Amino acid sequence: MTKEGGDFIILLQNCAFEIYLSSERKNLDRARITEKKNKRIERILTLSSSPHIRDKITVGRIMWAVIIALTPAIAASIYFFRFRAIELIAVCGLAGVVTEYLFLRIRGKGSLNEPSALLTGILLALTLPPSFPLWAAVLGTMFAIIIGKQIFGGLGYNIFNPALIGRAFLVATFPVLMTSWVNPFTIDAVTTATPLGLLKFQSQSTSLLPLFWGNVSGSLGETSALALLIGAAYLLIRKHIDWRTPLSYLLTVALLSGIFYLINPLYGSPPLHLLAGGLMIGVFFMATDPVTTPLAKQGRWIFGLAAGAIVVIIRNWGGYAEGVMFSILLMNAFTPLLDRYIKPRVLGGR
Repeated sequence: MTKEGGDFIILLQNCAFEIYLSSERKNLDRARITEKKNKRIERILTLSSSPHIRDKITVGRIMWAVIIALTPAIAASIYFFRFRAIELIAVCGLAGVVTEYLFLRIRGKGSLNEPSALLTGILLALTLPPSFPLWAAVLGTMFAIIIGKQIFGGLGYNIFNPALIGRAFLVATFPVLMTSWVNPFTIDAVTTATPLGLLKFQSQSTSLLPLFWGNVSGSLGETSALALLIGAAYLLIRKHIDWRTPLSYLLTVALLSGIFYLINPLYGSPPLHLLAGGLMIGVFFMATDPVTTPLAKQGRWIFGLAAGAIVVIIRNWGGYAEGVMFSILLMNAFTPLLDRYIKPRVLGGR
């Protein structure tokens, strides 16, 4: 480097240093003026450490808690539908774990570190008819894991509930198999209709007591309202799910179905709509999914109200006897919009 070039660089450094000193002098003078005026230095921004919650609760622990809460429903399905329930639940659970493991290995994203795939498989199995073929159940589970979750980036990034995505795929692909029901204790017997099917297509009402205990035809995990309520109570007591979405969902279904029942009793009574079909498992185990439901409390109220209204509309006017799956998936699609316009309250804010 020439002498002239070196002198020029030194000159630039000196100029930059003088500009920095000038800026600091101005800041110091401004601070002195403010101090004299207010007898203290005003802080424009108050900086403090962020609040941290130190707890043993993790995503994995919450999911294991949900699986534990599903144990009564699993036990009821095994009691009513025997070995067939064990087969479906085991196959779907295993298919979910294997599919997610292979997908993560192929993409080089590590291994399984939480039981979300197992939970997805179990939930999907509990929404299937007892006579559903195992090979088709595996296809539905694979679709739920890959398309319902991993294609969005994995756990925490999925827009829709994966188990319901898998069920929607099976309903669209195998509609006859997904609507072939059998009575409890008689898996090899002729098919029959569910309580909601009897109500919608034959205008026949089902006694409430069998709906409560679970001795009716239907999917594996939706027949026993008692078993599902026991699991829901466990999650609510442990505060693993928020009560606002289930409460608003159930109240809306009860209110609207009551109005329809007063207009025409053929629409079915509110207790029938609350106990029949997949309402209980959908309300407590799918509509409360923290990933696919709103963050704000007000958003959760809206989610439950809208989903409950959709259920009643589909059950009474739609082409399907059941509408829980559609109601939750539709509101999953609106969750980003609700999160955008209804912000959760900031910790410490007013």
